[in-house]
Amino acid sequence: MSEDVIKYNSGWVTNQPELGTNTTKGLKCVWRREQIENKYYLTWRFSWDDLKLQRISGFTGEILWRWSTNGNNTKIEVDVTDQTQTVQTEIILMNSNVYYEYVLVPIISMTEFYDEMFLPSDKNDTILQVDGMQLHVNRSFLSYHSDFFSALFSSNFKEGQMEVVTIKDVTYGDIGLLFSTIYPKTIFPNDKTVPKLLELADRFVIPSAIHHVEYHLLNNTKIDNEKLMWMADRYGMELLLEKMIKELDTVMKAKKLKASSDYMELSDKTKAKILDKVMTII
Repeated sequence: MSEDVIKYNSGWVTNQPELGTNTTKGLKCVWRREQIENKYYLTWRFSWDDLKLQRISGFTGEILWRWSTNGNNTKIEVDVTDQTQTVQTEIILMNSNVYYEYVLVPIISMTEFYDEMFLPSDKNDTILQVDGMQLHVNRSFLSYHSDFFSALFSSNFKEGQMEVVTIKDVTYGDIGLLFSTIYPKTIFPNDKTVPKLLELADRFVIPSAIHHVEYHLLNNTKIDNEKLMWMADRYGMELLLEKMIKELDTVMKAKKLKASSDYMELSDKTKAKILDKVMTII
């Protein structure tokens, strides 16, 4: 797993109000048992003041906890972006030991990174107006990566003569995410950013961004195969499509694909390839 993942295991702790406090890689967690009216809860409160300089704005992941009298783990989804938030689960009051473990991934706030990326410099010669903000960019660099921007900056278009060019129907965060995949300080795709990146790269005709996404999906993704098949077909990721069809090696997998909502969205060309593959396994 990534070095950024933060893991902690409390070990077994006697059931008491103050169950424990720990700090792991800069993430502090206070674990308590609390009574609210006639109900009892386990609560976790996270804080990360020392990590703010690393642009960490929160954490996602899961907590697993268990009573010593029960062999089953209970999973709690975690998505905290504010240090006043409390992760909480209702429990039955029991005089037994309890333990928990968490696996959490930092949420990186990219706003400052994007702000730095779009600062005025002697390398930038054009301003994009996006979401009410001005982004300083290099028109030759964007034109090289994108037919959309090449056309936009062309002298044949009035925008090509303008000092400030407005881009509509897109947010500052979206443009920052897209450009960060092709700028020198590259931010590589992950499963969470893949759908938006593909949508943006397709709209602004940036094949290099799609190539970055395809590499991630070929090597690191946990997205299900049916969705990967659709993405590969929709956005022309031929290597990924070839891999997905190659892995379609059982009748059960073929039936699962056929039953998925993504199958109906596939092109006729891809469906024909799937049929050819299925004919080799029946």
